[in-house]
Amino acid sequence: MTTRLHQYLARLQHTILSRQEIEVAEMEILDRSDRPGQTSEFYARLRFPDASQLKIAEKLIAERYTIIKARYAYHYQRADGSLVFRYDNVPHHPEIKTHPHHKHIGESIVATEPPDLSEVLREIDANLYTAGQLDLP
Repeated sequence: MTTRLHQYLARLQHTILSRQEIEVAEMEILDRSDRPGQTSEFYARLRFPDASQLKIAEKLIAERYTIIKARYAYHYQRADGSLVFRYDNVPHHPEIKTHPHHKHIGESIVATEPPDLSEVLREIDANLYTAGQLDLP
């Protein structure tokens, strides 16, 4: 199980580091997989060419055959600090069909399944590059 958890964490790191245009302002892994329960936490803060930022937090638990995201947040904001979107599973919107999983878009809350980091980065790409804000390097 520990190997599966380490593979997942390595994939997160590789996904981030493979993107040349992203500045890694902070990246930290708190690996507790040597203790009972086999958990790890992953934190990162990424800066994009337009000075927008993505803050990532995942608390992971290795179960028998899977990795469970016990807690997660992907918070994407503009350079001025205003929210573009945030995915999280904080259980404060029980009215949402996918509770506790949801997405904040500005002031709106929408039902969603937990995304993968690569999906979040594709959504940011769509905001940045297809909107004509930036040219690809």
